[in-house]
Amino acid sequence: MIEFLDSSLSAIAAILITVLMVPLGLSALRMATGPGYADRFIALDMLTGIAVAVAGLTMIVTGRREFLDIAFGIALIGFLATCSLSALLEKKKGED
Repeated sequence: MIEFLDSSLSAIAAILITVLMVPLGLSALRMATGPGYADRFIALDMLTGIAVAVAGLTMIVTGRREFLDIAFGIALIGFLATCSLSALLEKKKGED
């Protein structure tokens, strides 16, 4: 029973990784062609969220715990980038 659940969970995670490639591409497109800085910052935040999800799902598929460390690192870097870029946007708004 456990082997069946493990194989079906790995198959579902692999399918979800391929499904996540669509929002990943769309948010990368928004980041490249966004009309304003705020749109690009939100797209960057979305990219980091999707990257964390892909790293977590890759951990499920491969069974290696190192991908969980990668997901935590990406989440931390994404949080710090969002905070610093929002401060930059706020500073730029004050100058105008």
